[in-house]
Amino acid sequence: MKKIKRGLAFRLTLLLVAGVSFILALVLGYNYTFSRRMIERQIENNAREKLKSTINRMDIIFFSMEKATEALSIPMEDRRIATNKEAIYFLLRRVVEENKEIYGSTISLEPYEFDPKQRFFAPYFYKSHGKLKFKNIPYNYFSWSWYMMPQLLNRPAWVEPYYDKAGEIVMSTYSVPLYKVVSGKKEFIGVATADVSLEWLQHMISSIRIGRTGYGFLISKMGTFVTHPNRRFIMRRTIFDVAKEEKDPALSALGLKMVRGETGYLPYSGPFVRHPSWIAFGPLRSNGWSLGLIFPKKELLSDIRRLNQKVLFISLAGFGLLLCVVVLVTGGITRPLKVLSDAAEKIAEGNWDASLPAVNHEDEVGVLTRSFEHMKESLKKYFNDLKTTTAAKEKIESELRIARDIQMGLVPKTFPPFPDHKEFDIYAILEPAREVGGDFYDFYFIDEDHLCFVVGDVSGKGVPAALFMAVTKTLIQSDTHGSTDPAAIVGRVNHDLARNNPNMMFVTLFLGILDVRDGALSYCNGGHNPPYLLSEKGSVSPLSSDRGLALGIEGEYVYASQTVALAPGAYLVIYTDGVTEAMDTRGDFYGDTRLKGVLSQAERPSAKRLAEGVFADVRDFAQGADPSDDITLLVLKMKVPLPHMA
Repeated sequence: MKKIKRGLAFRLTLLLVAGVSFILALVLGYNYTFSRRMIERQIENNAREKLKSTINRMDIIFFSMEKATEALSIPMEDRRIATNKEAIYFLLRRVVEENKEIYGSTISLEPYEFDPKQRFFAPYFYKSHGKLKFKNIPYNYFSWSWYMMPQLLNRPAWVEPYYDKAGEIVMSTYSVPLYKVVSGKKEFIGVATADVSLEWLQHMISSIRIGRTGYGFLISKMGTFVTHPNRRFIMRRTIFDVAKEEKDPALSALGLKMVRGETGYLPYSGPFVRHPSWIAFGPLRSNGWSLGLIFPKKELLSDIRRLNQKVLFISLAGFGLLLCVVVLVTGGITRPLKVLSDAAEKIAEGNWDASLPAVNHEDEVGVLTRSFEHMKESLKKYFNDLKTTTAAKEKIESELRIARDIQMGLVPKTFPPFPDHKEFDIYAILEPAREVGGDFYDFYFIDEDHLCFVVGDVSGKGVPAALFMAVTKTLIQSDTHGSTDPAAIVGRVNHDLARNNPNMMFVTLFLGILDVRDGALSYCNGGHNPPYLLSEKGSVSPLSSDRGLALGIEGEYVYASQTVALAPGAYLVIYTDGVTEAMDTRGDFYGDTRLKGVLSQAERPSAKRLAEGVFADVRDFAQGADPSDDITLLVLKMKVPLPHMA
């Protein structure tokens, strides 16, 4: 025996260390996962709140601009004001002066609406370097989007932001349609607008700080960047342009969600960030633009990483200290056992006279040493007894193999068994569940024209069943001489078996006598499974039989014979319950339904092919499971035509 390379102290230490390591890993993993999820939920809540508050701040300003612009439309419904230049100038001047976010405002009317001799009327008040200025719009404004959108939509509308070259600022225009009532119907006469410089918006969003690298950006309803830390994007690029250049379908999908006015919070990793982040986005209620806020994951989770690093360092330090303690303790416990281990190894190698260490203390080691001494003496006796037992077992196994050979020799195994008889074809298979079993089959000629065949199944298994089977088979052969009545034969065998049966064993059997000249079959069923009759046309049906009592139970029981004519090409399949009660690895039975299905679909060139086909299907069904009972199959095929069919 090889020396032990890893002692008990090492294994005990390893086990304790592994257990502590596993628990420590679980605790650290749970702590990190739980705290990370908690922080991520808090970040998401904060992101949604920050997004909501920022959108509300912008919407308040945009709504105030909308209200101020819409206020111009109310007095314009009064024709006295709508045709008074000074009144219009006063309204425009007041709107621009009283709203610091409004850059400029105009009331632009339809051709010749203000004056039949004047095609254009579009006075414009605006701010320039802190001073209020005035001019008439010097171009044909009727085809501009800020004029056409409210006319077409029949409602106020925000125009896509644009870069105003004259003022060199990013602007957007809110336009309100103006109407007059003619014959009770509203008629479009122009628009009132408010131009908004978006510098305040850029300043508001650029002031958003999320960690060191987080930021916000705003896109219009067309996806154009209204604000962005990279000023090259503002009013020059759309989010879809960037997605196409970067070949980033995720960014394109994000842009679609934003321009559709959806609200969301998603993981993000794209051209706008250096590290994986989250993005919170949502629409402005006022104009439908969408705000996006970038939250850098690495920065926001840095606190939890630092905390877990400290926890890990403390845990490793404690782990190292625990390891030292475990090594010292296990060494002290196992050192005395090493001496005993050397002596035990010699005993394991067969040295029964090896001396054990002296017992100096009545502790666990002392008790173990005395136990080894007792074990050594017991082992000597045990191995001597084992030699005798092994020899006896080998003898029994040899005798069982011989018994199996003898039992298999009792049944016919030569096929075809009667080469001179072409009137029929017969084939049988028997496979015991153990070395020997209780199933049997037999067939022989009573006279020149009558073939007797039988299939039986003895209760129980093993040697008792095999002996009872041999007795039954012998009685059947002795009782068939000079008799062609199956019921009489079965009755005599039953009487003989029941007369001396102290163990109350019994046997089920099916016995048939076939007249090979015309296919007339007489048969008797002694408690056995009804055989299947297969017609030449392919139908399968159980053979009608009076299922009598199993043999060996009641000696005076009266059995009945029945007859049937086997047509040419018909098959008779007789089997024991080892076929239908065969089980697979899940404990399901093979069953009569599957057997009937296999018989109806099987090829029928010969009795052998049919029997082997059924047996192979039973094997496939069992899938390697140990057989629960003996399996026996006997197949008889009739070949000669009946007299009335000749």
